Amino acid sequence: MARGLNKVLLIGRLGADPEIRYTSDGTAVANFSMATNRPIKRGDQWEEETDWHRIVAWRRLAEVCGEYLRKGSNVFVEGQIRTRSWEDRDGNKRWTTEVVARDMMMLDSKGDRASGTETGTDLEPPQPPIEDDVPF
Repeated sequence: MARGLNKVLLIGRLGADPEIRYTSDGTAVANFSMATNRPIKRGDQWEEETDWHRIVAWRRLAEVCGEYLRKGSNVFVEGQIRTRSWEDRDGNKRWTTEVVARDMMMLDSKGDRASGTETGTDLEPPQPPIEDDVPF
């Protein structure tokens, strides 16, 4: 039996601060836009085009996004593409396609983080303190 695959991997920057909301049962949901760039050749020149993606994160991941991400944050997002529909106030059927995030990694260095908050999620572990009393 053939199985489908729906997996998205994105690296890009946030277009705005995440919007955090809570469902009626208290579940956190974060929404944010993310820009990715792709190279395109026009004549003899290489340029970049920007694609915008709607990202949705749920539960604890949503809370982390709301706490640490800001407009301009450089992030890696892994998730799935979902299309959903709803009826607007005028009775028109609307659709949107979004990436439902399963994982997110902040890629900015500590000094580059837009929030200025220490998160302890650096890619390299902290260095041990240097002791003045070296035994050799």
